[in-house]
Amino acid sequence: MTLRSKVAVVKTNSNQILDDYRKLLQLIDYRSIIDIHHEIIIKLNLSWTKYFPSCSSQPWQLEGVVKTLIEDGFPKKSLFPLENKTVVTDPLKGAKNNCWLPVLNKYGLSFTPLTEVEWTIYDFGNKLLRLNQIFPEGIEIPKMYIGKQIIHLPTVKTHGHSITTGAIKNAFGGLLKEVRHYAHKYIHEVMVDLMLMQKELHPSILAIMDGTVCGDGAGPRTMTPHSKNIILASSDSVAIDAVAAKLMGFDPLSIPYLRMCHERGLGVSDMREIEILGEDISEMNFGFRTKKSFVIWGDQLLRKGSLKFLEKIALHSPLIFWAPLASNIYHDWFWYPTVGKSIIKKYSQTEWGQLFKIYKAM
Repeated sequence: MTLRSKVAVVKTNSNQILDDYRKLLQLIDYRSIIDIHHEIIIKLNLSWTKYFPSCSSQPWQLEGVVKTLIEDGFPKKSLFPLENKTVVTDPLKGAKNNCWLPVLNKYGLSFTPLTEVEWTIYDFGNKLLRLNQIFPEGIEIPKMYIGKQIIHLPTVKTHGHSITTGAIKNAFGGLLKEVRHYAHKYIHEVMVDLMLMQKELHPSILAIMDGTVCGDGAGPRTMTPHSKNIILASSDSVAIDAVAAKLMGFDPLSIPYLRMCHERGLGVSDMREIEILGEDISEMNFGFRTKKSFVIWGDQLLRKGSLKFLEKIALHSPLIFWAPLASNIYHDWFWYPTVGKSIIKKYSQTEWGQLFKIYKAM
């Protein structure tokens, strides 16, 4: 088979992580993908306002990327690090808790919450699979997205709705407003739509994925973190998500959103057609298994399961307030103070936990 996409993979450790991010970007030849003369969105990944290892973009991931860009002459005024809110996350608090703000301050960059920018209805030329039906009055996107290049900063982890999550899913948090949770019912088709939308909006797309600490289990929040000391990059969001899936122990073509993107020519998810640059990953298998948190299990029960008859009143009426409230009660008030904190305590003794403490003290 012809190799159609490239994914760079680098093994790393906490002592050389910033240098290895430079190595990774050079390996993928990022300057042939991202134009120094055009504006660049740096789309961070916030899955939880609180810090939890492997959950959101790591501070060293952000620093490794912006340090390389700035040292290579990319103008600071052309870089736009940003993230959106969900019904259960706060981008400013999340940027603080995940230590993004001290990194951005160090390099003279500002953080943009998408809640504070202008949104506009965009008429996409590509025929979308689901989003036009979910948002019949039009799909609102951040106006600043139009025509800008984008760099995605996802992490390697599982997800209760989409099996795995990564570069494609990271667009979900930027291209759709906080009511995007309505799209979870059709998440795999929506992921295809996200690729179609991005190909219209962005002249260039680069995904830089952190797998220094990877998340196994009931992602994207209530996971078990594992230090895997690996980082990835690609201009093909489908291919990098496929490689991450392969590393986690999944067959990429068995995951609906990856298979559908591949079949539609939106990227490559057949490992036989992906050239791996750098590390030999042929024998790597993390043995991860996707699980569903209590909240995702309940959500799917209402949207697609035995309680589907209650979906309209529970999730599409003024009673919707209960859903984010239930999520916050479970995640922030129950799971995090009990299970989560014990996991973080153990993780804090690892090399990456020690590095996070350094960022926290900045």
